[in-house]
Amino acid sequence: MARRPHDMTPLADLTHEKGTGPVRTRRPVYVDLTPPCNHACPAGENIQAWLDLAQAGHYRQAWDVLMRDNPLPAVHGRVCYHPCESHCNRNELDAAVSIHAVERFLGDLAAHEGWMPELTAAPTGKRILVVGAGPSGLSAAYHLTRFGHAVEIHEAGPVAGGMLHFGIPAYRLPRADLMREVARIEAMGVRIVLNHKVTDLLAEKQAGGFDAVFVAIGAHVSHRVDIPARDAARVLDAVSLLRQAGAGEKPCLGRRVVIYGGGNTAMDAARTAKRLGAEDALIVYRRDRAHMPAHEFEADEALAEGVRFQWLTTIKDVTGSSLTVETMELGPDGVPHPTGRVETLEADAVVLALGQDTDSGFLRAVPGIGFTPSGTVIVSPDMMTGALGIFAGGDMVPSERTVTVAVGHGKLAARHIDAWLRGAVYSPSPAPPVVDYAMLHLPVFSDADPTPQRALPADTRAAGFAEVVAGLNQVEARREAQRCLSCGTCFECDNCFAACPEAAIIKLGPGKRYRYDYAKCTGCAVCFEQCPCHAIDMVPEPVDGGTQS
Repeated sequence: MARRPHDMTPLADLTHEKGTGPVRTRRPVYVDLTPPCNHACPAGENIQAWLDLAQAGHYRQAWDVLMRDNPLPAVHGRVCYHPCESHCNRNELDAAVSIHAVERFLGDLAAHEGWMPELTAAPTGKRILVVGAGPSGLSAAYHLTRFGHAVEIHEAGPVAGGMLHFGIPAYRLPRADLMREVARIEAMGVRIVLNHKVTDLLAEKQAGGFDAVFVAIGAHVSHRVDIPARDAARVLDAVSLLRQAGAGEKPCLGRRVVIYGGGNTAMDAARTAKRLGAEDALIVYRRDRAHMPAHEFEADEALAEGVRFQWLTTIKDVTGSSLTVETMELGPDGVPHPTGRVETLEADAVVLALGQDTDSGFLRAVPGIGFTPSGTVIVSPDMMTGALGIFAGGDMVPSERTVTVAVGHGKLAARHIDAWLRGAVYSPSPAPPVVDYAMLHLPVFSDADPTPQRALPADTRAAGFAEVVAGLNQVEARREAQRCLSCGTCFECDNCFAACPEAAIIKLGPGKRYRYDYAKCTGCAVCFEQCPCHAIDMVPEPVDGGTQS
């Protein structure tokens, strides 16, 4: 029997209420609800819409829809942690749609074909300064350009990309793929000034005649940690290690490397150490695997490449090549507590991967800008700081620190900046309710297993920084897109049209969906029960007996 949503009237009650003509108390209506993938995307992508176009083979149109929200699809298809897939309703059926793989396919295809977004907005004459050419700054610049504004990015580093370039290893994000998407943003008219560190923001704003500023400098400074070190083996931070490797340098780490930390950066540092020649890369972390901040697949890939883990361990002291470590135990609240039990480890180098901060001290000279105790910049819901016309986003504001969140901040800030420059207020329309799995009326079987992405053999990966995971080909990408259940949105499957016993449903033509002829509809709810994606709701009969088109 078809599944029913948990919040709808039971079928027995519908049977009691249905009837013909004036006795009908409930009627079906077509609705568009929010799919969980869209709801979970920090960049605010309309994932379901571009998947729908991709599954039909309309790749250019799918890319155009994707680019309305995210200017870096080839990057995101590789490095996003895809919360959209964690929330995909298909998880309850077999496995989530591999959304990131289809996104990567579209991004790579666009680069190969040389596609460019269409610029339709008339020039506004307004100039915006973006500080930082990382994912948030690039996103803001892209969207502001599409609004018709002139944008200039001032970047302290020698290349654009920020932590995309210096914090994510090339085996996850090949630099050529990153730079192609940066080049597209430049080709749209964004001017990127490299090796230009902003130290006096107000002077910079005035000298350039900028009407607004968006600051997104990222988190490039490693957390400091109080570990006694006397005549120690080489101790360095993970950000510096990844930056050197990203610049093509090969720091000498020695044969044995200990990485201290349990986040995604620690996983990248350990895997990078192996590629730089370390025979033994050991991650030491004070909690257990269940409580580590790194994503599961990151730890799995590290393990597959020979990285070792020593859980529930903290470093107390470093003397020469010897590390004194203490065993920890977790309390009922998951907080680690010292046990007093110590041991000695040997290492040629110690890499500290304990988090990053932003170098935002230059903003303290700007009146009105406030900071949290951790040093992040306080912004209001419109992304503006306490200084009029100065906005901030990405890793330097309180939020989850991921590439996709940063890109979402850039888009949101661009909308608020555009509205502020026009003397208006940006106010997004509220989204419809989210469709969960229990609301779908799906078949009880599945014959569409996910398409796996090919990967380099684990025992060959450490030989260099070649990309580990391959993309999908056109056939695979289209098939994967076709696994989408179209939750909450009609895809014209004709189930309702075929099931209606009263011929009360009228087809309006391809892409136009259907409408009800309420003079014939009895309110029997058969169409509602046959709609696989919950694009139909049963609602109380209106007092005036109105019609729906």
